[in-house]
Amino acid sequence: MQRKLVLCLAATAALAACKQEAAGSAAAQPAPAAAPAHAFASAINAADFGELVKTLASDEFEGRAPGSRGEDLTVNYIRDQMQRIGLQPGNGDSWFQDVPMTETTADPGTVLKIQRGDNQQQLAFGTDMVIGSRRGESEIKIDGSDMVFVGYGVDAPEQNWNDYADQDWTGKTVVMFVNDPGFHVGDAKLFDGKRMTYYGRWTYKFEEAARKGAAAALIVHDTAGAAYGWDVVKNSWGGPQYDLPAAEDKEPRLQAQGWLSAEAARKLFADAGLDLDKAYKDANKRGFKPVPLQAKLSLDLKSTIAQKKSRNVVGVLPGSKRADEAVLYMAHWDHLGKHEDEEGDNIYNGAVDNATGVAGILEIADAMAHQETAPERSVVFLAVTLEESGLLGSQYYVNHPTFPLDKIAGVINIDAMSVNGRARDMTVTGYGSSELEDILKPLAAEKGRTLHAETSVQSGFYFRSDHFNFAKAGVPALYADGGEDLIDGGVEAGKRAAEAYGKDHYHGPKDEYDAATWKVDGAIEDLELLYGVGKQLAGGDAWPNWYDGNPFKANRDAMMKARGSEAAK
Repeated sequence: MQRKLVLCLAATAALAACKQEAAGSAAAQPAPAAAPAHAFASAINAADFGELVKTLASDEFEGRAPGSRGEDLTVNYIRDQMQRIGLQPGNGDSWFQDVPMTETTADPGTVLKIQRGDNQQQLAFGTDMVIGSRRGESEIKIDGSDMVFVGYGVDAPEQNWNDYADQDWTGKTVVMFVNDPGFHVGDAKLFDGKRMTYYGRWTYKFEEAARKGAAAALIVHDTAGAAYGWDVVKNSWGGPQYDLPAAEDKEPRLQAQGWLSAEAARKLFADAGLDLDKAYKDANKRGFKPVPLQAKLSLDLKSTIAQKKSRNVVGVLPGSKRADEAVLYMAHWDHLGKHEDEEGDNIYNGAVDNATGVAGILEIADAMAHQETAPERSVVFLAVTLEESGLLGSQYYVNHPTFPLDKIAGVINIDAMSVNGRARDMTVTGYGSSELEDILKPLAAEKGRTLHAETSVQSGFYFRSDHFNFAKAGVPALYADGGEDLIDGGVEAGKRAAEAYGKDHYHGPKDEYDAATWKVDGAIEDLELLYGVGKQLAGGDAWPNWYDGNPFKANRDAMMKARGSEAAK
């Protein structure tokens, strides 16, 4: 996911992984045993953490693509580690939760044709645009769809903002900017100032366009607004794309959706007699009206469709007193797999993103399973799939939880840990959201660390990792790790390291385990703090809530009220 320390260069995009073969059975590809020379200890420590990351991010695991041989190796290895630790199967008598998925592989030779009078502009896949469909259909044909620029593609009644007002959008192709109104002109009075809202996420924009009845939607890429470069878009949309089946997701889906490169968008606008830079300014004014682009889009999108499944891995440490209540730790195990069509190193190992998170929850599980006083509440350790494809594994779990959501006291998500060394601070993505922060704050203070929000609040990292599905359902969730003010080098060193990761490693084949350069002492301290949060929550009877004013509080209040009413019967 979505690394908050990467500032304006990292992403998360919750985008697609690259696959090469169908998922096998859980026993089809036994995971290799941990190196015989390594003896795991129960305490959280650098040696164990490094061993786990090294294995999960090894070339043998082939980038941990869902539906591949790498998945079999990965989920069996995680299961084996949970068994070694002493956890119990967390999904009835099974360690696995099958997640159905529709695999759609678009023809990379697909061309977008844009007709304007007698002139036709042809956009190539990967270079000028990326395109796909979530409908699970082998062929999508769009013939002569009117193209309209809709600003930011936002309908937000509480903000008195509707880019779609007073028009029929049936069958049209909408073109829009990424991020929130106000972002590109620095207007802090619009929406939530610099902090991205969900309206700024590309996922929302496609969802809203589908609700309006559009045939297709295209987002204009810009690195600052998206918080990642075009290569991330190209890599993430190349190869198979995954979705939950329609039965698991009742929202309408576009016929086609994708991104335009900045260069392709500039030409599209110029051919319509528009200036792209001026369009950015106009779209940030209240009362903006959609602008016809005087062009028609045609597309013949052929895709290979397969119905497959991936797996969440679920282990549980049963509570000693209130076993029906739970605290949940979570990390996603998937990454972008092996890109067979690329020369050289074509394995996207995903060491930081997110072998570190999986290693983290396993280290916490080991410590918690061997602490002197057993947790009173059950503790669930959940390694989810398909995060890179749009948080699908966690979405499925929320739809089919192993503990009722009103029995989960809190969720702690670990995604892409910092390996830049110890810090004086700790980043809480979405800082100011829930009372889980009240547990973390004094623990961090004991280590001389302060909590703060992510620096690049405009990048929308809160919506880019698996905790967001729990948050939408109302369950308080904490997403915290790392720091930006490093003990060795301060804030400037932290920024340099984060930017280097975003530029050279994120969602690429260079995200590899490197014992020579990684400084994991900071990650170990982060894990100790997150362990402390779960230990306190699992050892008590508190029910943290969202802070007043948080949009997810109403859902939590409603579920807890319903539970109280049911208990009173």
